[in-house]
Amino acid sequence: MERFRTSDGISIAFHRWGAATAGLPPVVLHHGFIVDALTNFQSPGVVAALLAAGREVIAPDARGHGASGKPHDTAAYGEQRMARDLTQLLDHLRIRELDLVGYSMGGVVAAIFAAQDRRVRRLVLSGVGAGLAELGGLDTRALPPPEVAAVLLTESRTAIESSPAAGFRQLADALGADRLALTAQVHAANRTPIALHAITAPTLVLVGADDPLAVRPQDLAAAIPGARWRVVSGDHLTTLRSPAYMPALLDFLS
Repeated sequence: MERFRTSDGISIAFHRWGAATAGLPPVVLHHGFIVDALTNFQSPGVVAALLAAGREVIAPDARGHGASGKPHDTAAYGEQRMARDLTQLLDHLRIRELDLVGYSMGGVVAAIFAAQDRRVRRLVLSGVGAGLAELGGLDTRALPPPEVAAVLLTESRTAIESSPAAGFRQLADALGADRLALTAQVHAANRTPIALHAITAPTLVLVGADDPLAVRPQDLAAAIPGARWRVVSGDHLTTLRSPAYMPALLDFLS
């Protein structure tokens, strides 16, 4: 694990695996909400599959997550800010081209980044669907942010168990996450339109069939010039473990 410091002073941890391959850029993975790079991508075998295919892999822990800095100020968060962190990481590593894979919150970050930065050779958006095109972020119609914030902050076991967002709290507790930092991100989550029409990289929207946060992937693909979409088995927590996920990802990135 390595670190760099952002322009606003936040320490960002990132992981690197493998070595540069002639003719192919590194694959950069951006994780989702609550989890970190290792939980989101190493545990389900995504990193191992990419390494077996001969790819170099880079994966940051977003601010507020994993081993990165965790301020509690809402102004320090939002996917726009995380996209700037990604820009600064790539500048720090002097990366001129990359394949970018974003999952859930990371899919929002990846879309914002790819709409602004022409270094992306291939773009894969997972764990996101029509909400990204229609709402500018994760589909809050499926799970309202106030509900997520409330379940992260409550100390009432009854309130947690009765909440439709109970899974978020259970995951945060299992990982020992900083719930105040996570709540700040909930309040700062992007809700402004993303210039999806400005994305020039070939794009694949790759989602789970039972993922309530990634419904109507065809509508997201339609908002991105030339994008394609594919559905594999799985819900929001299991899509990356679908037997069809990695073959689809590797085929597209090749």
